[in-house]
Parts: sequence; C-alpha cells; structure tokens
Amino acid sequence: MARTRFVGDAGLTVRMTTVMFLLGGLFVALVVALMAIAGGYGGMGFALIVGFIGIGIAIYQWWSSDTVAMKAMRAREVSPQQAPELHAMVDRLCVLADMPKPRVGVADTRLPNAFATGRSPDRSVVVVTTGILQLLTAEELEGVLAHELAHVAHRDVLVMTVASSAGIVAGMVTQGAQYGAMFGGHRREGNSALPVWLLMLLVSMVVYAVSFLLLKLLSRYRELSADRAGAYLTMKPAALASALQKISGGMNAIPDRDLRASQAMNAFFIAPAIKGVSLRTLTSTHPSLEQRLEQLARIQAEAEEAVRAGREHIVLT
Repeated sequence: MARTRFVGDAGLTVRMTTVMFLLGGLFVALVVALMAIAGGYGGMGFALIVGFIGIGIAIYQWWSSDTVAMKAMRAREVSPQQAPELHAMVDRLCVLADMPKPRVGVADTRLPNAFATGRSPDRSVVVVTTGILQLLTAEELEGVLAHELAHVAHRDVLVMTVASSAGIVAGMVTQGAQYGAMFGGHRREGNSALPVWLLMLLVSMVVYAVSFLLLKLLSRYRELSADRAGAYLTMKPAALASALQKISGGMNAIPDRDLRASQAMNAFFIAPAIKGVSLRTLTSTHPSLEQRLEQLARIQAEAEEAVRAGREHIVLT
C-alpha cells in the first residue's frame, strides 16, 4: 500500500500477495500442462507462445489500464476549469490523505457509478458518471470519491488488472481448443487416448475457473476495505452508506441494455451495474449491500462513541 493517511489493511495486502502468487503458479502450471499434453518440440513451442502471450497481456494491462478503462466507459478527462467543484473535492481529499492527486474524468452516462484505475498512484484516474453527479449530494459524492481514492492508495486496481491475465490466457486456450475440435484435432497415442484438444480444453477450463473465483473473492474484500478506508478518512460513514443505497436504487431506473453494456466494468465500479438480483453469490464482484451497510454502521457507531468519550473527558477536566 502507498504511504498515505488512509487506514492500513494488512488483510488486503496478504490477500493481494496470495492471489498474485497463486495466479502466477496457476499460469506456470497451465504452460507446463500444455507442454506435456502437446508433447515434442511443437508442444514446447506452443506452450512458450502461450507463456509469452500471457506475459505480454499482463504488461499491456499494467501499462494501459487507465486508457482502456476510460475508453470502455467513453469517459473524458476534465480540467479544473471544466469541473471546478469535482476537482476541489478531489483536491481536499488528496490533501487529507496526503497522496498525489489523480487525474479526474467524467463519463457521460445515466448509470450512477464511479471507478478508479491506473498502474500507480502517479498514473491513476478517478472517473465519475454524469448520472452519479446528478444523484448524490456533495457529502455523499465525497464519500464515493474517498472510496475510489482508497483503491488507488491500496494499489488493488493494479493487482486486479494484472491478475486477470491468467484467466484471459486460459480463455484464449479454451477457445483455441474448441476451434481445434471443429477440425477433429488428433489423439496423443492410439485411438483410445483422449484427443489433444479435449485435454487442452479441460486444463484451460480448470485454470479459468480457479482464476475467476480467486479474483472475485479478492474483489469483494477490496470493496469492503475501500469502504472502510474511505469512511475513516472522511469520518462520515453515514454519507457513504447513503450514497451506496442511492446508487443501488438508481440502477433500477437504468435500461437493461445500458446495464449490460457496462457490466464488463463491474469489478471496478463502486457498485455493480445490475438490478433485481441477490449479490450473495460466490461469483459476485461485490459484497452484498447489506454487508457494506453493516460495516459502515459499525464505523459510525465507533465515531459517535469516540465523540461522546471526548466530550466526557472535557467535562471531567
């Protein structure tokens, strides 16, 4: 985690390190398995190509994550002259957190949401939609921005982006195996052995499923961590709780077509672009709204208790 005034989270650091280590091992296992399945120099060459593709995707994701995310949402960077109130809010939070100020962007969409991305705190961008600007009060928007800045300080967006490379490569191998099946593939030895394409399909599907679950579990924890860090920074957890409720409720007014068009960004949004379903599933990118509100309510209670204790101390002295 970058050195800021955001509250630290050792649990997030351990989880990010563990996920990166496991996904790295999973990627190596995929390459070795492909080499063993295909066999010979041709199999070694194929596995090495897959390995280089995976490394290339990881580097590309790391280098251009901010650009890709902004293009996906058709967002534009705005200057202090174009969005003075938004910039002033980010300025205040960055001073409070003692962190570099990220670029600020706006996406022209009714979808009420926000996200942060970038390969480092110095190369990050925080984006809000026009929908969320119209929906939230200034205090609620501040809570959302503090949440997104916490993601930047924790560097968890970078980890999520790079870690997704193993799943992308596994998905590519799965598609290649299916393509090979269309043309019959070939068997390893004799007619009784499983076709090479089927073995590749099975291995790549297992790798994809494991990486998918690992990323979803990390994604849910990092959202709770950003909620907690943002709430402690502003000391207004009730404002963030109110914002989350408004955002989740606002999704119901968005056409299904627009929600589907934005769902590729769900892992990076402050709230997923879905409606009418329960979020308490193993594959959810976010913890349930109830879980997030319960955590913020506990922080609110702690803050109120600290204020009461401070007043009592003043009276006694």
